[in-house]
Amino acid sequence: MAEKRAVLVDIDGVLTVSWKPLPGAVEALREIRRAGLGVALVTNTTSRTRASIAGVLTGAGFPVTADDILTAPTVTAAYLARHCPGARCALLNSGDDIREDLTGVRLTVDDGTGSDMASGEDADADVDVDVVIVGGAGPGFDYVALNRAFGQLQRGARLVAMHRNLYWRTDEGLQLDSGAFLVGLERAARTEAEITGKPSAAFFEAALAHLGVAAGDALMVGDDIESDVLAAQRAGIGGVLVRTGKYLPETHRAASGSPDHVVDSFADLPALLGLGEGTSSAQQ
Repeated sequence: MAEKRAVLVDIDGVLTVSWKPLPGAVEALREIRRAGLGVALVTNTTSRTRASIAGVLTGAGFPVTADDILTAPTVTAAYLARHCPGARCALLNSGDDIREDLTGVRLTVDDGTGSDMASGEDADADVDVDVVIVGGAGPGFDYVALNRAFGQLQRGARLVAMHRNLYWRTDEGLQLDSGAFLVGLERAARTEAEITGKPSAAFFEAALAHLGVAAGDALMVGDDIESDVLAAQRAGIGGVLVRTGKYLPETHRAASGSPDHVVDSFADLPALLGLGEGTSSAQQ
């Protein structure tokens, strides 16, 4: 492998599952850090802020800070600032309050869970908005919230989604994600979502700019062959697929392309990069 200067790493399913470290992941990231490679943790996770993610990961032993993390909400905020400055936005998302990472976004629904609270104005479930932002699925993705978003789209709102992930893996198995509901919203409202997180090219461009490296000097490591690996390869970044997290052999076989490398887990990455004497099960 040509020498690389930086590594982009998905979190959920690669470093952790349900925020618990996968075997060997902590030491592998430490070894990559010791070798002087740049590291960016790039995630479509919408359930936590960058600061919260950093706190969980450092508590588990990973050598990271909030500055190392690029999330779909942070990229979404930058996208809206460029394309819809000042737009009134409704947020459909489940999980913790992610307003901290939606800097500059004018939210009419501001608690991050699809409730009726409005920011700086009277709460109104039927208030007209310019943009409907779809984050991650969970309890907030109930019929009332989805139908409200459908109504806003019918009245002319743009649909911006942080990702198209159909599912993710937890310690209880695969769980449905917002991509499964996004398809229904698009079909029903006869519109197409603008995607801001992975697999959008803008997301990978933002990560490369954050690291200050060219695409050819970086590797992307992920468990989602389409959104992580092949999308990165289309952006000129080397792609490494791990057989952890949401990885399924049948998804791998049916993919639209082939990863540059396949490894059993993130623990194999230092060996793939030629760091240390570890053994790697990488397939070229």
